[in-house]
Order: sequence, then C-alpha cells, then structure tokens
Amino acid sequence: MAVRRLQNKIAESRWALPLTAVYGVAVVVALGAVERQMWAQTLLLALSTLLMVELNNANALIRIYSRMVSCSYLVLSLMATFLFPSVSGGVVSMAFIAFYVFFFQSYQDKQAVGPIFASFLALGIASIPFVQILYFVPLLWLLMAIRLQSFSVRTLCASLLGIIAPYWFVAAYFIYLADYETPLRHFSELARFSTFSLTDYPLTLNELVTLGFVVVLMMTGIIHGLRQRSKDKLRTQMIYELMMIVALFATVFLAQQPQHYGFLLRILIIHAAVFIGHFMSLTQTRATNIAFLLIIVATLAITAFNFISGSQPLF
Repeated sequence: MAVRRLQNKIAESRWALPLTAVYGVAVVVALGAVERQMWAQTLLLALSTLLMVELNNANALIRIYSRMVSCSYLVLSLMATFLFPSVSGGVVSMAFIAFYVFFFQSYQDKQAVGPIFASFLALGIASIPFVQILYFVPLLWLLMAIRLQSFSVRTLCASLLGIIAPYWFVAAYFIYLADYETPLRHFSELARFSTFSLTDYPLTLNELVTLGFVVVLMMTGIIHGLRQRSKDKLRTQMIYELMMIVALFATVFLAQQPQHYGFLLRILIIHAAVFIGHFMSLTQTRATNIAFLLIIVATLAITAFNFISGSQPLF
C-alpha cells in the first residue's frame, strides 16, 4: 500500500485551491492592488487561474483529483511580482490559456472549425499587445497535423480567420483615426531581432533568478512526465508532448530575444504550472516529498526577494 505523505495530502486536498486563493489575495494586496487600483490586473489573474482549472478538468491532465495545476499557476504568477502591474501581460496570459482550452477540443477532429477558430481568436487577441506571439503559429499548425491530428483545409482557414478577426475591429478604429502608421509599426516588429552578449544581457537579477527557477520546475516536470508517460491515457500523453514542444520553443525564444521577457515568462509559467503540478500530484516517495517542501520554500523566498528588492541590475 502506497504511503500518503504530506505532499499527497496537500495535492489531493479540496482546500488547496481556496487556501491558495487566500494567499493570492494577500500577495495582491501587498503589491498595492487596492491603493493603485489595479483591478484589471487582479481580474485577469483570477480569470487566468479559473481557465487553468478548466484546462485541467476538461483534459484530465492529472489522473487523480488535484488542483495543483491551477495552484501552481497562481503561486508562480505571483512569484514574479514585477509582472503583475502589466495589463497587456495579463491579457496575453489569459488568452494563451484560453487558446489551449479550445485547441485541445479539436483532438482527432478535422472538422473542428469552431474550437480551432476560438483558439486562434485567442491568439489573435494576444498578438495585439504581443505581436511576436505569431511566431508560434507555424509550430502550432505543425502540431495540429502531427499531434492533434485535426489539421485540414477547413481548420487551417478557421485558424487564419481566428487570428485576423481581432484586427477587423482594430483596423476600423485606426481607419477612423486616419492613422495608418501605427498598424504598420505593429507588424514591422515581427522583422526586428536584437542581439545581446553576456555583458549587455537585458535581464535584472530578479528576472534571471525567477526565470531560472521556472525553467528548473518546468524541466523537472517534463522529465517526470516522460518517465511516467505510459501511466497516462494516449490523449493526455499527446497533450503533454505538445505542451513540452511549445514550452521548449518559448524557452529558446526567450533566450534569444530577452527583450520579450515579460510576455514569454508568462507563457513559460503556464507550462511550468502544468508540468510541476503533474509531478507534485503523482509522486509519493520520500525524496519527492522533500522536493515538494523545498519547492514551496524556494517559491516563497523568491517571491519575497522580488517583492523586497524590486529590480536589481545583473551587471
């Protein structure tokens, strides 16, 4: 009979998400959400967390009852305290999670025009504050074909219409203003790449520590998922493999173009939450129980470090 350790009791508790939400409220208040009236940021974080719950429930990401995916997302998002004030960053986070919620509904359905349109509509919305998210589109089409098995002429057209749809409204606004330069500058950013050396790498100490920790958690979850993949259903295996590819793409993208750190770290946090949530819920050895406690302590320590020190130059 398997031993239920503290790690498993917390991971399987129905109080995990409510208590994490209370923690989230405390951190948000400490960050000045009330004094600075950051209601939009708070609402976007809450909606993103609820979408993570839906992503987990709809796709049975964890084969037992556990809220570790959504709890991990909320805690990791608040750990990067310097990201919280950005409304556009919150929009990108929520839109990317919504993309996955609809995207996975098209599994093995080449006629799934509705879910594909909705998923790429979310990406189109995300591309308004962060146009570089369009770099993900060719990769996602490839994954539609080889992993989701939902790629067809109809779903391709649906994806294109979804991406374009938000720009119909934006274009009407700029036409009304007779401003044609702003849309051109927006899309011209896609052709702009920067190069950095180690001595002028544009990340602060806080940002580097936070990124390193998120990547370590993500890779820990990925390695665990690959080792234990045979215990999951085929559809769940497909989801984890697809998200792993997207996560690795985002990691390389961030390493090469760190000026997009704020948006790409949010995307990595989404993936890290899924992978580490799977790890914390489905392991039960003495070593992983210790690792679970160390992860909690390290997360709280980095949260405090980011909150107290603010932004410190790396060089």
